[in-house]
Amino acid sequence: MDKKPLLQDTIEHIDITSFDSTPIINAMRNMAFSSRDTAAAADIFLRMIQDDGCTNILTLAGSTSAGGCMQVYVDMVKFGMVDAIVATGASIVDMDFFEALGFRHYKGSPNVDDKMLRECYIDRIYDVYIDEEELQECDITVKLIADGLPPKPYSSREFIREMGRYLTTHSVKKNSLVQTAFEREVPIFCPAFTDSSAGFGLVKHQVDNPGQHISLDSIKDFLELTKIKIAAGRTGLLMIGGGVPKNFAQDTVICAEMLGHEVPMHQYAVQITVADVRDGACSSSTLKEAASWGKVDTIHEQMVYAEASTVIPMIASYAYHQGSWSNRAARAWSRYLDAS
Repeated sequence: MDKKPLLQDTIEHIDITSFDSTPIINAMRNMAFSSRDTAAAADIFLRMIQDDGCTNILTLAGSTSAGGCMQVYVDMVKFGMVDAIVATGASIVDMDFFEALGFRHYKGSPNVDDKMLRECYIDRIYDVYIDEEELQECDITVKLIADGLPPKPYSSREFIREMGRYLTTHSVKKNSLVQTAFEREVPIFCPAFTDSSAGFGLVKHQVDNPGQHISLDSIKDFLELTKIKIAAGRTGLLMIGGGVPKNFAQDTVICAEMLGHEVPMHQYAVQITVADVRDGACSSSTLKEAASWGKVDTIHEQMVYAEASTVIPMIASYAYHQGSWSNRAARAWSRYLDAS
């Protein structure tokens, strides 16, 4: 079957610099429900940016990058709003690195014959389509990067740094998150990195290079992010979704204590999620619940129960247009970790 008719309308990523959400955020403070929660979250994120001694960690889970928020996260790095990122492998590889290579995500429909999509070699994320053949080219590119590295264990941060280095000379789309983070020395961690398109490329790398291949060390990931927590002291979390990235970032407090360092809980925390709390999970607990584990302080925390692509552009635009980011010094945590 011809898939070209299905891959016509591209997903366009929202530009937070093109509009000022300040009036709507200000209006939401006098509303109720998720509107007032969103305004409170915007205020906490702004406070994180204005706090000179605070290192801000962005965590990404889910598919908002494919759904049109990719540029939001790039701009958070570009304008110095966040200092480190913990993400799912899909957010970094299948979505961001994929587009950096010149591929796109397309508008689709959830009401479609998925068997027909399979025959066309089209993958679906709710109402977003991805060309599977292009995704396999992304897999092979990951393999080629791995093939060119000295065989040894790497943290996901170290490997993603090499992906960023590759993009400086091979990218089609120049302002990807992976490349921007590499250039700004903002570390990206994917503790479950192989739970993504990259996993296929790395399996092929190991099969083709028996005994002389790279591996990914998620324990080293945990240690490196904990080193950032120890050195930074005061930290804030902006969490899109939950899952592994959220819990991984929160657990650095406990890990630092186990290593003999007395560190404060994360002073600021915002989570945007649609997860339910009644099954005891909510993608690794509510923020108030996390306080009982010694992870998150409850002075400046806000849960926002909303689909993230509807609210994160407003929160980020509000922070951008307040301008406080222009006074923040770059933390360059990648450089710190490379030297440690």
